[in-house]
Amino acid sequence: MFLVTGATGNVGAEVVSALAAAGAPVRALVRRPDVRLPDGVEAAVGDLNSPESLTDALKGVEGVFLLSGYEDMSGLLREAGVRRVVLLSGGSAALEDLDNAVSRYMTLSERALRESGLDWTFLRPRAFMSNALRWLPQLRAGDTVRVQFPDVPVACIDPADIAAVAALALAGGHEGLVHELTGPVAMRPVEQVSVLGSVLGRDLRFVGLSNEETRAELEAGMPREYVDAFWNFYVDGTLDEATVHPTVPEVTGRPARTFGEWAEAHAGAFR
Repeated sequence: MFLVTGATGNVGAEVVSALAAAGAPVRALVRRPDVRLPDGVEAAVGDLNSPESLTDALKGVEGVFLLSGYEDMSGLLREAGVRRVVLLSGGSAALEDLDNAVSRYMTLSERALRESGLDWTFLRPRAFMSNALRWLPQLRAGDTVRVQFPDVPVACIDPADIAAVAALALAGGHEGLVHELTGPVAMRPVEQVSVLGSVLGRDLRFVGLSNEETRAELEAGMPREYVDAFWNFYVDGTLDEATVHPTVPEVTGRPARTFGEWAEAHAGAFR
């Protein structure tokens, strides 16, 4: 049995689907019992912020797909007898910058799991293609898309590709490995908007926000320490998300999906 945490999130939902499609026994950790899941998938109600709520969810579990940022998880999983953990981390974990809020929680999560005595695999994806869904309110209002950090190229990845690697890692054979995960090519936001416009059949207008406009938007929507973290990554340039890694095709035996393929698969969400 495999337990998937974050089972309704961008990646977790894809991991649930990938395991179910492979015929693997899978249990999805959810906060509410009425969440709709694929056929054959068990639901377990629990909260990663309350480790004591996960006792039943962990019964009979061999491997866990785990999100970063929860301090006591390694101890809980060790006591529960889980053998294998696949941790969703990120590229900034490699920076080990404890002064950066994002790098800090990913770095500390990886360290805790390394020290737990469990078999582990770290997944370090770069930005998700599904981040483009943040443009939905603008696309509902018109054809202009205003984008933060317009000059930063990112080899963004389809969450389904992260899930495909996660499902294989949960099955075993990837213990002690750090998988750097990207899409097949680095793209700037203007290129993503162009591809999305072609898929949707719309003449979209791209507007790149200035640093001042970007910072104002960020500060309106998240705590200051996270604004500073992303500023450090994308303005100061401490995080490389442009380098393409061959991990997805090497692990899955097929090419990583393009942004165009992702957009085609999710076009309905934009209409």
